[in-house]
Amino acid sequence: MLNSGLRSLVSLLAFGCTLLPAALASPLKVENVARADSWPYGPLVTSGRDMKNTRGGNVVYAGTNWPGHGEVMIPDGLQYQSIQTIVSKIKSAGMNAIRLTYAIQMIDDIYSNGGKDTTVKDSFTKALGSTNGPKVYSQFLAKNPSFNDSTTRLQVFDAVAAECLKQQVFVHLDNHMSKAAWCCSTNDGNAWFGDRDYNVDNWVRGLTYMANHGKNWPALTSMSLRNELRKPDGGLSSSYNWQNWYTNIKKGTNAIHGANPDLLIFLSGLDFDTYMTPVVQGTALSPGSGKFSTADFSGYANKLVLEIHNYQNSANNCNSLKSSLYNSGFQALHADDAKAANVFPVLLTEFGFDMAGSAWQGTYATCIAQYLAEQKAGWFIWVVSGSYYIRSGGQDFEETWGLLKHDYSDWRNSAYVENGLKPLAKATAQG
Repeated sequence: MLNSGLRSLVSLLAFGCTLLPAALASPLKVENVARADSWPYGPLVTSGRDMKNTRGGNVVYAGTNWPGHGEVMIPDGLQYQSIQTIVSKIKSAGMNAIRLTYAIQMIDDIYSNGGKDTTVKDSFTKALGSTNGPKVYSQFLAKNPSFNDSTTRLQVFDAVAAECLKQQVFVHLDNHMSKAAWCCSTNDGNAWFGDRDYNVDNWVRGLTYMANHGKNWPALTSMSLRNELRKPDGGLSSSYNWQNWYTNIKKGTNAIHGANPDLLIFLSGLDFDTYMTPVVQGTALSPGSGKFSTADFSGYANKLVLEIHNYQNSANNCNSLKSSLYNSGFQALHADDAKAANVFPVLLTEFGFDMAGSAWQGTYATCIAQYLAEQKAGWFIWVVSGSYYIRSGGQDFEETWGLLKHDYSDWRNSAYVENGLKPLAKATAQG
C-alpha cells in the first residue's frame, strides 16, 4: 500500500541454485491435505479473460489483504485473535480469498542461518524490543495455543494456509517487500530492481523458495512477483523503465513456475502498480522497441494474470474513474477491443478507504464496487488488519482503513460490511 501522501499517485541466483532441504523449514503439522477432486480444484489456469479450475468453472477472487511483510514477519493481528477467528470473519463476509503478504528478508534469514527459520518468539523480540516483544508474544500464544516457543515464522504462514484450506479460502501469496517494513515509498530501498534493499538474486531466490514451500499449501493457487514497483530516488532512477521491467519479471516468472508449475503468476506494473497499458496494448516496452509476448513464457502462458492498484480516493466522477481503470489495465478483459493486443484476467489487488467515516458511500468506493461487479473482476480490498504489530516505527499501530477493529474482534464499520462489502463479494466471488 502507498503511504498516505502517495495514495493518489498513479513488487538468477536462486533459480539455478539448489533449494534448501525441505526438512530444514518443514511446515507445522497441520491438516493441509487436498485431493485432486476436491476444492480448490486446481491447478488453476487462464483462458482468455478468465481464471479456470479443473472442472471448467470460473474462479474469481473476492478478498482482502492480510499483511505479513512487517518487521515481525508473520500475519498481523494474531496477538488479538486466532487464525481461525480471523479467517472465519473473512469468510463470513462472503469473501473467498486472501492476499497474504511476505518479505524476502524472511527467506534471506533462513539462508543466512543454515536453513533454519527464526522462531516467532525471537522475531517478536527483535521487532518490538526486549520489553514489548515478549509481552506481545505471550498474547500471541494465548490466542493461538497450538503454537509454542519452537514455532517458526513460516509455520505460522503454514497454519494460515491450512485454515484457509479448511474454510475454502484461496491463498494468493504476495511478495510485498524485500526488507521487512511498511510499504511503500520511493526512498525505502525497496522500490525497484537493484535498489538498496532489493537484491534481484535474493528476490529470485525468495520467490523460488516460497513457490516450492507453497507445495505444502493446497489452498495456494497463485503468487505475485512484487508489490508496487516504483521509481526510486537517486541514480538508480535511470534504470526505471518498461524494458528493464520485462527483463526482470521474466526472471521472476521463470523462478515461480520452475519451482511450482501449478501456480498462477500475477504481473504488476509501474508507478506503484497503477497501470499495465504497454502489456495490454502490446506497445513498445520503452526505451527499447521490444514488446510483451506470451511466447517469452514458453509452456506457461496460460498461467499469467495482470494486477493493478487504485487509490484515486478523491475521484468525484464515476465515469472518469471507470475510464481510468479500463485504460490502466482492465482493457485486457475485453477481447472485443481491437487495442487489447493481449487478453488476460485482471484483478484489482489493492484499493481501499478510511473505514472510520462515510467514505464507503462516496464516489470512489461505490464506483469501484460497481465497476468490479460489472466486469466480474477479482479484487482484494486493503486491508483486513485493524492494527499492525509495528508500522513505520509505531507499535500496535492503528489502521483506520482496516475492515476489523483494532483488536480484530468485529467489523470497524458494520454498515459498510452489510451494505457494501457483502454485496460486492456476492456479485463477484466464484470458485
